Amino acid sequence: MLKKIAIQLGTFFFLLIVTLSHIQNPVTGGYIEELRGQAEQVMKEESPLYMEILRVKQEYEVSPINARIDPVWKAIPGYNGREVDVQKSYENMKKRGDFQEEDLVFKETPPEITLKDLPASPIYRGNPDKPMVGFMVNVAWGNDHLPDILKTFKENNVKATFFLDGSWVKNNSNLAMMIKEEGHEIGNHAYSHPDMKKLARESIRDEIVRTNEVIDAALNEKPVWFAPPSGSFREDVVTVASELNMYTILWTVDTVDWKNPSSTQMTQRVVNHAEPGSLILMHPTASSAKGLEAMITGLKKKNLQIGKLSEVLSEKRLSD
Repeated sequence: MLKKIAIQLGTFFFLLIVTLSHIQNPVTGGYIEELRGQAEQVMKEESPLYMEILRVKQEYEVSPINARIDPVWKAIPGYNGREVDVQKSYENMKKRGDFQEEDLVFKETPPEITLKDLPASPIYRGNPDKPMVGFMVNVAWGNDHLPDILKTFKENNVKATFFLDGSWVKNNSNLAMMIKEEGHEIGNHAYSHPDMKKLARESIRDEIVRTNEVIDAALNEKPVWFAPPSGSFREDVVTVASELNMYTILWTVDTVDWKNPSSTQMTQRVVNHAEPGSLILMHPTASSAKGLEAMITGLKKKNLQIGKLSEVLSEKRLSD
């Protein structure tokens, strides 16, 4: 093998010396670059380290998962796969000269079908292969408890998605701005907290559009997520939201905090039922304000990351 490398490298340097005498010729200059690339490829192909990375790379690769319509959970987003970036992994390892698993470099491989490719359908959860959950806070009342909830999120370095009622934003623009400035995501919760299922199609559209306009005017935000009040909807609601380039969002786990449960019981139930992809519904109530930190702690103990809705529903992989 060493003899073969010596011959190949000798050939390369001989040709390089010959062509250097014609360095002013741009064609010759390009040929030099080609020879250099060929020589580098020969060296890599003869490198035991490079060949080892090629040999094991399939062991570390994960296929992407397509978005799909589930008969129970409706629209479920896809999840990126991963593959080994052989060249970057080789560059990472060659200084030490031996294979180290921790030095492998990966790149994500997207699924063929993503959430935007699916027909209009409600979303109740993220992909079950992605170990992340999200808090969704529906706000149409409960101002007294918002500061405590925001404080707890901040102290635990957690970002959530707040679905804001349009009329609430109009009357509480300062609190709405506080939510945005804390780095949380803003969603649409209709304008007057109606039963969307009972509205005529034009009224459905009006409730969503008016709320978007109020949020845009107050916060310079254009929501892409729509949460129907009380979770009440029919197909028209989902279709109209889709026509407005928005997704209709429901939930996986409900705190039922509006019933003022014991914060301990509420926390235990939420943490026990939460799993990868869960969307957790809450409101600015006394129960949620008291139990939020315990819920965050419990979810993290289950090795679940907590993120905004856009993060939970994205195809982007979490660190493996």
